[in-house]
Amino acid sequence: MKITLKDGSFKEYAESKSVYEIALDISEGLARVAAAGEVDGKVVDLRTVIDKDVALNIITVTDPAALPIIRHTTSHVLAEAVKRLRPEAKITIGPSVEDGFYYDFLTDPFSREDLDALEAEMKKIIKEGKELKRFTLPRAEAVKFMEEKGEPFKVELINDLPEDAEISFYDQGDFVDLCAGPHLMSTKGIKAFKLISSSMAYWRGDSNRDRLQRIYGTAFNKKEELEAHLQKLEDAKMRDHNKLGREMGLFLTADVIGQGLPLFTPKGTKMIMKLQRWIEDLEDNEWGYVRTRTPLMAKSDLYKISGHWDHYMDGMFILNKDAEDGKEVMALRPMTCPFQYYVYMNEQHSYRDLPYRMAETSTLFRNEDSGEMHGLTRVRQFTITEAHIILTPEQAEEELTRCVDLCHHVMSTLGIEGDVTYRLSKWDPNNTEKYLGDEEYWNSTQQYLRDVMIKHNIPFTEADGEAAFYGPKIDIQAKNVYGKEDTMVTIQLDCAAAEKFGMTYINENGEKVNPWIIHRTSMGCYERTLAWLIEHYAGKFPTWLCPEQVRVLPISEKYGEYAEKVRAELKKNGVDATVDNRSEKIGYKIREARLDKLPYWVVVGEQEEADGLVSVSSRYAGNEGQKPLADFVASIVKEIQTKEIRQEMPKEDK
Repeated sequence: MKITLKDGSFKEYAESKSVYEIALDISEGLARVAAAGEVDGKVVDLRTVIDKDVALNIITVTDPAALPIIRHTTSHVLAEAVKRLRPEAKITIGPSVEDGFYYDFLTDPFSREDLDALEAEMKKIIKEGKELKRFTLPRAEAVKFMEEKGEPFKVELINDLPEDAEISFYDQGDFVDLCAGPHLMSTKGIKAFKLISSSMAYWRGDSNRDRLQRIYGTAFNKKEELEAHLQKLEDAKMRDHNKLGREMGLFLTADVIGQGLPLFTPKGTKMIMKLQRWIEDLEDNEWGYVRTRTPLMAKSDLYKISGHWDHYMDGMFILNKDAEDGKEVMALRPMTCPFQYYVYMNEQHSYRDLPYRMAETSTLFRNEDSGEMHGLTRVRQFTITEAHIILTPEQAEEELTRCVDLCHHVMSTLGIEGDVTYRLSKWDPNNTEKYLGDEEYWNSTQQYLRDVMIKHNIPFTEADGEAAFYGPKIDIQAKNVYGKEDTMVTIQLDCAAAEKFGMTYINENGEKVNPWIIHRTSMGCYERTLAWLIEHYAGKFPTWLCPEQVRVLPISEKYGEYAEKVRAELKKNGVDATVDNRSEKIGYKIREARLDKLPYWVVVGEQEEADGLVSVSSRYAGNEGQKPLADFVASIVKEIQTKEIRQEMPKEDK
């Protein structure tokens, strides 16, 4: 057989050989640093036997492609350490993921001290240098093998494998795991790792199944790479909205109120109101929307028409679900669309009235699993910049384009357009019962959205199974400080709902026909957007968004009256200003203003009062010197009105 190597050279063998044996034949040094093989473009285990002509690349531990293999092997070492320290624990799955790995166990929760003890045990296992040996078993023997080990989750996984699946295991001496691989040849190949955290998880993501304990970790080929990653995580913690937003006094939660139900303080509320007023004015005055106000709940009858009752019931809060016959079953709304349809149907429309754009600041309710909720990004009650556009099929491309343009304008104004990626979220053709419509419907509507993004020269990915049950979506995605991706904005095309609701318009021929509908947000969820902004700006928001834009600092109580005059002039011009009239030294007040991440603070004393001045300092330029009060008011008002994003002064210049 002929083995073509990455550099174009080749090796020929008369008999079959494993990838590792070929690496060893090339050089002992290459075999020592080999992590896996790439055979005809597919990553395989070093133990994989080759018996035909192939193209082969040896993946070494320094190759980024080796990281998932290093991390997967580390997860097995973690599982062995857990079984050593907690023999009663049951093992489930332990994959490599972006930036690390995790393993789920049925056991008691893990503390930080437990993780430290596990790290110490893992180091012992690595030092022992156990060779990982791969073997396979027939299905019945594999089930018996795991039953004898008392591992019910592994038995379930084996039984769920396809009939023709090869059932493989990896043995590392005192521990054996069901696994497809690939893995390093020995535990000694693990050079640098860290257990990061632990949390609760459900078996197979099902809240009706066992509650498991998940340990997250990471691993790298070099200690320096691990240290750089851990420093990155520390930096991320400092920007984490769930930590920073609370420290800044923007929001809080209370156990007695419930998980996923944040409380916004006056500061946080002011920020959301600024966003809301801006979006509503933008949509109504510049983008041609009319505004509606609809109920927060409805009878189950409405959701049965829309399809939510059949396709989304698990995500809804249902009131008096078990009501006796004749009594109404109500549910809090998970979205606004069916409510706005009735606003549209209040009068007959013709094609000349379309597109008809209805916008609403909508408070919605979703019954999220407790394990899924985090800070402001995943909550049970949230408010969204929701709209529904009723249109003719001929208007679809132009309106979809306008929706993308509006989203881009919003993100550009917020300064976060560089943070996002685009995804075409499609139906799952292998699970069609989840969706309305047939294959032709889905292929055509998905192509509409695909064409819009191509027309905008927008790079995008495609994902099966991420569509709404009634239509495909353009999802605008962003990652949080830890790299987890969330959907920030969505644009959905729906060609099915109008017929279900009896929505019509009079076309050019005087006939009643069903319109198409676009479901869209312009900024998305206010809660999630605030979380995004906190992390993006590390709490140092553009001036127009800050809940406190200027703090007036009198040098002493003697100048308190002038400080109040300055504040009043700023407030009169729409600037959020306060006075720090505490009996503290001016240096202390200035440090507090800096720590509070204020955009501006102004000092007033004898000269400022006498000449109508303010001594201005900012995050952007440091000490900006004395300015006439009228000039300072005019400049900050302009900055707020234009929503200017000023660059922060470099840290070394502060």
